[in-house]
Amino acid sequence: MQTVIFDLDGTLADTSGDLIAAANACFRAMGQGDVLDPVGDAATAFHGGRAMLTLGLERIAQEDVLGEVENWYPQLLRAYEEQIDRYTTIYPGAMDAVGRLSDSGYKIGICTNKPENLAEILLTRLGIRSAFASLIGADTLPVRKPDPMPLREAALRAGGDPAKSLIVGDTATDRKTAEALGVPCILVTFGPSGRGVAQLEPEGMIDHFDALPAEVARLIGTPSD
Repeated sequence: MQTVIFDLDGTLADTSGDLIAAANACFRAMGQGDVLDPVGDAATAFHGGRAMLTLGLERIAQEDVLGEVENWYPQLLRAYEEQIDRYTTIYPGAMDAVGRLSDSGYKIGICTNKPENLAEILLTRLGIRSAFASLIGADTLPVRKPDPMPLREAALRAGGDPAKSLIVGDTATDRKTAEALGVPCILVTFGPSGRGVAQLEPEGMIDHFDALPAEVARLIGTPSD
């Protein structure tokens, strides 16, 4: 069965505001104030907590960046969980597209590098968890994207065929994950990288979720095929 697997951060939802806020909570606790900018540093937010801490620590000229990242990462996760949906918004048309694909018979799941428990909390708070038959997070398996195993497992747990799947994402990580599994990738162009994702040479790109069902059908066919 054809299966559509979605990335979460930067693909289904703009989570950058809450991620940046969690990182800045750590920097304030260090006595540094708000080091990261919610707009200017949004792209880094989509690369995860360690990436945000690394950027901020380098910006304040911290000597032991690697050590301090590991020291503060648990606190960042706690801060993020406490305010996980304060600024987060679902991208326009995302859930309409998910509904259309599901109604057409596609299996639907999520494969994210956000820790699984945080993804569960966020999706539940946003009221959309039931729309996805599977959820694979960064710590669900021993490996994470761009290893192909999480994408494969997300398709299997959704009740689909990994060989007839694709991933909808927004970064090079999603592109590499799809390539590793040997399946197509659709990248969205409404994230911080914009149409710059074209440089990653995905099999498909969309400027709005309205275009997703047609791109999915073009790349992996329809459940009636």
